[in-house]
Amino acid sequence: MSSSEATKGVRRGKRRFDVLPLLPVLIAGLTVLPVAVVVSALFTPSPEVWLHLWRTILPDMLTNTVLLLAGVGTGTLLLGVGLAWLTTTCDFPGRRSFTWLLVLPMAVPAYIMGFIYTAIFDFAGPVQTLIRELGLGIAVPQIRSPAGAILVMTLVLYPYVYLLARAGFEEQSGTAFEAARSLGAGRSRLFFRLALPLARPSIAAGVALALMEALADFATVRHFNFPTMSDGILRVWHGLMDLQAASEMAGLLAIFALVLLLAEKRSRSRRAYHQSKGRRPGIPAQRLSGWRGIAATALCSVVLIAAFGLPLAQLIHWATRELAVLTPGTFAVYARLAANSLTLSAAAALLTVALALLMISLSRLKGSRVSGYATRLVTIGYSIPGAVIAVGILILLAAIDRAANTLAVSWLNVTPGLILTGSLVGLIYAYGVRFMAVAYSGVESSMDKISPNTVLAGRALGARPLRLTLKIKLPLMLPGIIAAAILVFVDVMKELPITVVLRPMGYDTLAVWVWQMSSESLWTATALPALAIVLAGLLPIRLLLRIGTAHR
Repeated sequence: MSSSEATKGVRRGKRRFDVLPLLPVLIAGLTVLPVAVVVSALFTPSPEVWLHLWRTILPDMLTNTVLLLAGVGTGTLLLGVGLAWLTTTCDFPGRRSFTWLLVLPMAVPAYIMGFIYTAIFDFAGPVQTLIRELGLGIAVPQIRSPAGAILVMTLVLYPYVYLLARAGFEEQSGTAFEAARSLGAGRSRLFFRLALPLARPSIAAGVALALMEALADFATVRHFNFPTMSDGILRVWHGLMDLQAASEMAGLLAIFALVLLLAEKRSRSRRAYHQSKGRRPGIPAQRLSGWRGIAATALCSVVLIAAFGLPLAQLIHWATRELAVLTPGTFAVYARLAANSLTLSAAAALLTVALALLMISLSRLKGSRVSGYATRLVTIGYSIPGAVIAVGILILLAAIDRAANTLAVSWLNVTPGLILTGSLVGLIYAYGVRFMAVAYSGVESSMDKISPNTVLAGRALGARPLRLTLKIKLPLMLPGIIAAAILVFVDVMKELPITVVLRPMGYDTLAVWVWQMSSESLWTATALPALAIVLAGLLPIRLLLRIGTAHR
């Protein structure tokens, strides 16, 4: 090769632009874009819209939202931390079983728990009917009330706090507790002065997760006649078909969620608690005998029955009645609903896991500060309510459809109509934004477990990055990737606000069917779809328990 040819080759190499480092930035941008669109609506407010909302529904919804967050936060904190402390530091009959059984309520979505409790404890339900027949004269509190909504959400969401608080307690050293007890500190003083501060970051994270789930809910609060901001967005969109008003309310709700997220991170960063490294015995368990042991077992049993046993038993009862009168036509409807849910869940799981794997691989291969920021932004969607994401994507798709129709008319003199709005593309895109954090955390944790020596050995043998990923990293990461895909799969199957807003006309899923039938008090018609959702929800719990057992 001549010197001039070599010089040209070098120049061509210098002009070559590598687009791979930009892919994580592009994925993060697409994830954040719907939220940014909604928040930007607040910068161009419509005074007449806000005036109308303020005169009608907005004050009550703001008050209800704050009340819901305060009630659910307090309830999940007390119940989750109390049960975590009890099962970690006390030995009582059934403790080993309750340790994992108390996680099962996570499998029951709040909107399913809500209509089950309404059916059981409402005026026409079996509890009040039995009380009237026996002439007991017991006054049963109204279940369709703010207290009923807070109770149901607390029973569903306390496992978030329970799991993380229990992990925080289990990580603590028993040596410090023995030293404090030798100085005369009682068990209650040890809890408030030592164990609780050390577990504070874990507890704060658990409460924040519970509050974000409560903030995102719309079906449960609507069922209990307790409208919040999330419910208001769908009321404005479905009732008024006013996208501008819905987008501005969604922007306000997004600010709520972001403030909550920042407050949680700030509360953990302002005070740091460190523990010594190394293997150490955990907090010594105190044996509870006599009435104390019976009381501990009874408490765990009551919570488990109220949060999981009762809903499951009621669903099985309704499902048995439904199966007895099931017709081929009804079976075909259920089969179509299940097929739609499975299709959407599988597509969303594959998309999110593939994008998460691509982002993590490229950010580590072509690491830069920009890609590092992108990987942080991509997880923001999980903290944003589904109704906000749905409205943001609806605005984006409507803008794209308008632009496409304008171009089609000017170039081809045809009007194609709605192309993306009301399509499965927008629906799966919304699922990707909402649950990218779930896939990302699962894939990232699996990649972190790969030994650097294994990668270095592959490089020493001449393996290129792509071959290294396909032949070494992917096989080692496969269990974690499957676990992440299952988590996304189940979350999508339970997701309701996004599906209600963005689904194509007549395209119902199991979750949408349950919501529609429960709104009309057709309890038995909800049984089989609701039971399928609950059973599917047990899959990630099984994964969590296996992971927890493996780390012990």
